[in-house]
Amino acid sequence: MFREMRRKKQVLPEEVCTSILNRGTSGVLALMGDEGYPYAVPMSYVYDDGKLYFHCAKEGHKLDAVRRCSKASFCVIDQDQIVPEEYTTYFRSVILFGTIRILEGDVEKLAAIEKLTEKYTPDDSADNRKKAIERDWKPLCMLEMAVEHMSGKEAIELVRAGQQGGNI
Repeated sequence: MFREMRRKKQVLPEEVCTSILNRGTSGVLALMGDEGYPYAVPMSYVYDDGKLYFHCAKEGHKLDAVRRCSKASFCVIDQDQIVPEEYTTYFRSVILFGTIRILEGDVEKLAAIEKLTEKYTPDDSADNRKKAIERDWKPLCMLEMAVEHMSGKEAIELVRAGQQGGNI
């Protein structure tokens, strides 16, 4: 169902892709937007056990798109080093495909936002995170993307240099 990558030497192993997702802080979520146009929006996220979690407002273009079509993709760029003298870029990225849904129940919504707050405020106390969640609970909407396919790729120059995956 999903295309195989053409440049096999540049494929990143799953554990490297997972490492990139865990250290990344943002990516671009792509959905089917209005009038059939793609809608791609930068998002903060957390990756956990084959799922991505995002927070958003309870209304807007993103939620309209999710309600219309649950299929989505998400891209995280780990490295993007321009090398002008070689007319190239030393890149490393991961793309995920899957289905996305709006979390409706308070229990699953709370579990998702707790994962997100732990990722972005690891040095804060659990009590402070809990207070922030409670303060922003009413307008909070959480999305969950179940990953069906993941692929990672890096520049051939990084493969040749033996730097696959950077610092895993």
